[in-house]
Amino acid sequence: MPMGELVVLALFLFIWPRVRSSESGSGCQRLGEFAPQVLELDGDVILGGLFPLHYIALEPDHAFTDHVLHRRCSGFDLRAFRWFMTMVFAIEEINRNPSLLPGVKLGYRILDSCDHVHTSLQSMFSLINGSSSTQREGSASSNPHCLSRAPVPAVIGLASSTPTRAVAHTLGPFEIPLISYFATCTCLTDKRVYPSFLRTVPSDVFQVRALVQLMVHFDWRWVGTMGTEDDYSRYGIQAFTEQLKEWGGCVAFHCTIPKVPTLAQISAIADALEASTARVVVVFATEGQLMGLLSEVARRNLTGWQWVASEAWVTARVLTAPEFQHVLAGTLGFSFRGANISGLAEFLLRVRPSPNSGSVFSNLFWEEQFNCRLPYGDGERLERPLCTGLEDLEQVESSYTSVYPVRVSYNVYKGVYAIGHALHLLLQCTPMGQQSDQRGCNNDSQFTSEQLLRHLRKVNFTNQFGEKVYFDHNGEPVPLYDIINWQRNVRGGIRFQRVGAYDGSAPPGQQLVMDKNLMEWTGGQNQVPVSLCSSPCPPGTRQSPRPSQPLCCMDCLPCAEGEFTNTSGATECIKCPLYYWSNNERVACVAGIEEFLSFQEIMGIILVTLSLLGVAAASAVSIIFFLFRATPIVKANNSELSFLLLLSLKLCFLCSLVFVGRPSLWACQVRQVAFGISFVLCISCILVKTIVVLLAFHANIPGATSLKRFGPPQQRAFIVACTAGQAVLCIAWLALAPPYLYKNTSYQDGRIVLECKDVWPLGFYMVLGYIGLLSSVCFVLAFLGRKLPDTFNEAKLITFSMLIFFAVWISFIPAYNSSPGKYTVAVEIFAILASAFGLLLCIFIPKCYIILLRPELNTKKGMTGKASK
Repeated sequence: MPMGELVVLALFLFIWPRVRSSESGSGCQRLGEFAPQVLELDGDVILGGLFPLHYIALEPDHAFTDHVLHRRCSGFDLRAFRWFMTMVFAIEEINRNPSLLPGVKLGYRILDSCDHVHTSLQSMFSLINGSSSTQREGSASSNPHCLSRAPVPAVIGLASSTPTRAVAHTLGPFEIPLISYFATCTCLTDKRVYPSFLRTVPSDVFQVRALVQLMVHFDWRWVGTMGTEDDYSRYGIQAFTEQLKEWGGCVAFHCTIPKVPTLAQISAIADALEASTARVVVVFATEGQLMGLLSEVARRNLTGWQWVASEAWVTARVLTAPEFQHVLAGTLGFSFRGANISGLAEFLLRVRPSPNSGSVFSNLFWEEQFNCRLPYGDGERLERPLCTGLEDLEQVESSYTSVYPVRVSYNVYKGVYAIGHALHLLLQCTPMGQQSDQRGCNNDSQFTSEQLLRHLRKVNFTNQFGEKVYFDHNGEPVPLYDIINWQRNVRGGIRFQRVGAYDGSAPPGQQLVMDKNLMEWTGGQNQVPVSLCSSPCPPGTRQSPRPSQPLCCMDCLPCAEGEFTNTSGATECIKCPLYYWSNNERVACVAGIEEFLSFQEIMGIILVTLSLLGVAAASAVSIIFFLFRATPIVKANNSELSFLLLLSLKLCFLCSLVFVGRPSLWACQVRQVAFGISFVLCISCILVKTIVVLLAFHANIPGATSLKRFGPPQQRAFIVACTAGQAVLCIAWLALAPPYLYKNTSYQDGRIVLECKDVWPLGFYMVLGYIGLLSSVCFVLAFLGRKLPDTFNEAKLITFSMLIFFAVWISFIPAYNSSPGKYTVAVEIFAILASAFGLLLCIFIPKCYIILLRPELNTKKGMTGKASK
């Protein structure tokens, strides 16, 4: 029933008796034909109790204008009957305790809630209105104040969350405490809606956290869920689903079990279970709600699923029947902390059937346990001897007699003792004196439920089991759970083995404690079941969600180059640090391979060899010129300039060696300077030679004195001036924006190209442009003197060498800019060597040819073309 209808029903049942009472002038009157089965004991303070002794109740088929007819519930719950009797046991134990509530006798009035909203509300009104089974319709209540001075100041109950919400919502405005022993719904934490609600059982919020931590612990990411239509399942599964998604898990399927399912509905749920690939199923339900589904699952022999139980059924003995063992063996779940309550077992075994109608609940128990036909207080005689030979409960194993340890019953026990301690404080109890007629409590003083509620919130004591009992500001206890594993015993049954614990008050990371060595998995396996939509992606790959499927269903994609993963199931690849690269498997980062033009590689060897060959060739020419320095061809070419030019060519060849090998800061700053100055020195010498040739031709013209004005001193000064200009330019470049060593990773994956980075590229092009300027002037002058009348025309050789020089360096610029990595350096070395060889061969090889092979031309007449042919 929706909450709105419950409120209307509650107001109707509360207000209508007041109206009737005011009209008649008498006390409260009970309307309707509700005659609940009740177990009562008179006392100074009467505690109410609501327990689901039956779990099947028919829905009322009436309108609000009709009287509510009471219908007998069915499906007697032996486990709930133990909770019922535990409350009786706890009250009798307190009454015998001389130090707790001395002189005060606690009584009780306990009714059956049938685990149903309507029945729970009817029973609750019977408690707070003082109604009992002895009252009849229309009779006035003995308490004229009806609600404000209710005969029951506190209620122990209920089990299910939905009936508890209805009862707690109704009792809240009147501040009548309701202490639940089994209602775990998180919704009941809201004190604005349920101000008088407390519980001795942890809220589902802690159980959900524990369940999610269990999923994380065993890496169960693909999970099915099952629940019923009540608030306990609805809120629990919703919270579990949300927290599971935050961790990265997914719910593979969810099935809702109707309260009274049909065979078709049960079959559909079993079909969904069988079709799912999830191997772990989390179930929020009670044992009574699961019986039909588990019967179908067992009939089909659907095994291999790891069942994870909520606290509602994890210790339900009824589900350990032989027909369910092959399905549920290995079940894992969280249960409340249990205790071995001394004397409880003996107390429970003393329950006997009786024809007395006041013992109707014990009669129901014996009828369920032994199929005894017993009367229900109508004077009927027994038709056969009273359960002959079947009255020894010690020989019977059932949910009722299983008390080592008790868990939900222990919560009932703590709830009764919490009320006892609150009353002890409220009534200002002191230890009893020596005389039996002395009373330790001021039990004559009146108190209200509101006062009891305030003292309940202050309760803080340690019971005989060493557990501290208190309620926080939300009326919640300390969240403590035992982790229970269903294991087969030597007798072929199921035992509940404690394999771990959960403490919600512990620091994060220390809340869940488990011993895997004690665990038994579904099907008797020793290995943890695997429940995944897709297997974890191996190292070196990352998980990518499949389109239109849950997030837990993944495809494995290899990591990109430069990224890695070294764990399974990674969702993102990790980028390698700078100068590191992923290996071929993409599982680790390795240092990038440094790449540069090395002396050991073939290209480096070839370029170094050519460089040394050029030095050797220039040296050989220098030797030839030195040996033949007195010959006309050497003298005519200004031997001083020739030797200086040969020296500059050697420097050009040698400067290329600075470009080979592992770069360093000094090498980066020296190489371009050496290249620029060497070539400017070389081009300056050639330019001076060109000028000298032109001036020598004009010197043969009468009256020309230009050659005398450009003698050796002027020539040297000109060379120095030209070279000094390049030197100043290089020094300024190094001072303002010097090149530096740069590790370039952009050319090729996994490779680090060591190169000299120009902060100011314009500086290099200015150095290169200065060389081009001098060579252009030299080319123009040589071209103008190409038709001089001498047989050996120096200007022609210079013109040709300049053409080669231009061809090399013009092609160098695009090749230099487009070459990657170490090939950039190789292109520049090649340009240096090619231009140097071009100058050496074009200018000096013809002279060496004449000197060595045509000595007849190495005469003054041969030089002028006047020798006889």
